[in-house]
Amino acid sequence: MAGVAAGKRGFYMPVNSTHYLFLSLLLFSIGIMGTLMRRNAIIIFMCIELMLNSVNLLLVAFSKIFGDANAQLFVFFIMVVAAAEVAVGLAIIVMMYRKVHSVDINILNRLKH
Repeated sequence: MAGVAAGKRGFYMPVNSTHYLFLSLLLFSIGIMGTLMRRNAIIIFMCIELMLNSVNLLLVAFSKIFGDANAQLFVFFIMVVAAAEVAVGLAIIVMMYRKVHSVDINILNRLKH
């Protein structure tokens, strides 16, 4: 608060919609790279969830840009589907671990036999 008492104001940069778009692009890119590069099923699963959340952020940003609340309703339904995906995905990962004692996706060829 010393800057305010001295009459100086701190640097303030408003967050506009392009910041949300770039953040969404960054999060989606991290999710894509993590999905393509990693072999651990749990990490891949988290990267897919990161991509879903970046799409949700993008939809909310577009909702703010265009002044339409329908995209926010769509985000709510995406979150419900993502919650169901988490339950089913983690159950599959747990069953995979019980069967082959690993969460490495390269070992999934053993499940064919």
